[in-house]
Amino acid sequence: MQIEPGKLLRGIHHPEELKNLSKDQLVQICDELRQFIIDHVSVYGGHFGAGLGVVELTVALHYVLNTPDDQLIWDVGHQAYGHKILTGRRNDFHTNRLYKGLSGFPKRKESPFDAFGVGHSSTSISAALGMAMASKYKGETHRQHVAVIGDGAMTGGMAFEAMNHAGVSDCNLLIILNDNCMSIDPNVGALKDYLTDITTSHTYNKVKDEVWNLLGKISKFGFSAQDVVSKVEGAIKSAMLKQSNLFESLNLRYFGPVDGHDVNHLVEVLNDLKDIPGPKILHCITVKGKGFAPAEKDQTKWHAPGKFDKITGEIAKKIPTTPQAPKYQDVFGHTLVELAENNKNIVGVTPAMPSGSSMNIMMKAFPERSYDVGIAEQHAVTFSAGLATQGLVPFCNIYSTFMQRAYDQVIHDVCLQDLPVVLCLDRAGFAGADGPTHHGAYDLAFLRCVPNLVVSAPMNEEELRNLMFSGADHQGPYAIRYPRGQGVMPDWRKPFRKIPTGQGRIVTEGKDIAILTIGHIGNYVLENKEKFDELGLSVAHYDMRFVKPLDESLLHEVFGKFDKVITVEDGCLMGGFGSAVLEWMMDHDYQSKIKRLGIPDEVIEHGEQGELHLECGFDASGILQTVKDMMNLNVADKIKI
Repeated sequence: MQIEPGKLLRGIHHPEELKNLSKDQLVQICDELRQFIIDHVSVYGGHFGAGLGVVELTVALHYVLNTPDDQLIWDVGHQAYGHKILTGRRNDFHTNRLYKGLSGFPKRKESPFDAFGVGHSSTSISAALGMAMASKYKGETHRQHVAVIGDGAMTGGMAFEAMNHAGVSDCNLLIILNDNCMSIDPNVGALKDYLTDITTSHTYNKVKDEVWNLLGKISKFGFSAQDVVSKVEGAIKSAMLKQSNLFESLNLRYFGPVDGHDVNHLVEVLNDLKDIPGPKILHCITVKGKGFAPAEKDQTKWHAPGKFDKITGEIAKKIPTTPQAPKYQDVFGHTLVELAENNKNIVGVTPAMPSGSSMNIMMKAFPERSYDVGIAEQHAVTFSAGLATQGLVPFCNIYSTFMQRAYDQVIHDVCLQDLPVVLCLDRAGFAGADGPTHHGAYDLAFLRCVPNLVVSAPMNEEELRNLMFSGADHQGPYAIRYPRGQGVMPDWRKPFRKIPTGQGRIVTEGKDIAILTIGHIGNYVLENKEKFDELGLSVAHYDMRFVKPLDESLLHEVFGKFDKVITVEDGCLMGGFGSAVLEWMMDHDYQSKIKRLGIPDEVIEHGEQGELHLECGFDASGILQTVKDMMNLNVADKIKI
């Protein structure tokens, strides 16, 4: 289904064509762009509120800048839908986030207008500063470098590091702070309070406007007048606000706050700022979900709502006819509350993902024992380590892909000190439509090499509960990784049972070939049971549960009995679970033939999880074909895969 763009938007195939529009037409193109995003996401799904909130800013930036020669970097990328539509991808936008279609995030290989690939937060200022320094070095003084960062992403440590560096440079850098008090969930922390102080200080804003009007537009004055404006505004900011201006303390010229939904005023301001050299920041006030009332009202719910009825605002939901298994994240959330009810030392920590990780369940039940630390994964891990030194049992829940950002802290602050922190890695394996920036492909490999750390993965919801129960009593670091999406057990709330560290289990006995799996992906083996029987094969299935330590008694049984072994994981093959099994086999002088299934050493793009499992050859059909290959059963008409 092709969505029809509005009259003006239909004629925009390149940002340069925006420059032909009048002021009134700029307002109209914003309305049409916003409606096009609403129409598309309602039919195809995707991220929603963030893109609606920056429609005017997107149009103004492309109107004023000479992209792609001018470098425009979007932090995270949830907000870049309008950018993609205006930069030649409108007709393909219906493929956004679909298998083999457009990426949901800016991507350098996709378009020259995507100056920097993003997906994780707080990277834009560093990237833009690097580009600005490079332009300065090459003598390209005409080029603009703009980083658009949300106030949630501004809480990330990288953003502060980059601003600290930018303040001592004289590069042509503009940071645009998209301030809507939201990331996915409402923002927290002192920075949020500081920005609120700026935006709500009526005295400051009134005096600032009067000074601005008195001195006139900056672009009409020479450098001495700019100095006057700077000094006068600096004095106002220091006098009228409760504290000195954070950004100007870092030597960044601060402008704002301005209305981020007034496209013509944004154009004027951006044109003025183009003529001011050096690093500077423009503070824009926006509303996440702007222009769609339900999204403005419930911004967390409408961050990425899926398909919905744009007239009624009703989000499409499949109504199951049979009991459904819960999402792993919800099993985590409810189980954590159960554990906390019986152990007053258990606390929860999340870096700005309370709803995404279901830590919000713990926050509702035990608000005084739950901590949202903002988009700051490194801090979350070391903060958890600090809690652990005082006898508490922190469950630190971070998406697998974001745990990559806290790797040093896992090693240095948790594992080297052997502290009892339970690291819960949500979204392990393929993340689906969010693509390679969000796939949790590497955790098994990068965690299993760290001393003192237990690394585990449940095959179902009951195992997740029992691993959490076991981890809470473990006297050292304990990692549990589990996937995005539903489990397999509608009746999942079973009594807790402790799982001895490093103990796997036999799922199915067999004598012809053994399949060793780690985590949820083992359920594909269960799906093949009838087909194995039709082939006359006796297939043994072992759910290893732990990558570190491995169940050595189970492995001795496997390699003492089978000369053909398959390992299956939804993680990278380089250094992952299969590699661990191979290493163990060689160390113990076994000679079995092993075939490893998992994520190959390449970037796997976005798509539904099942599509990506099929592409990599470890879905049910891929496992079945591997068994047939190893058993030399390749009669095509013997069984349908």
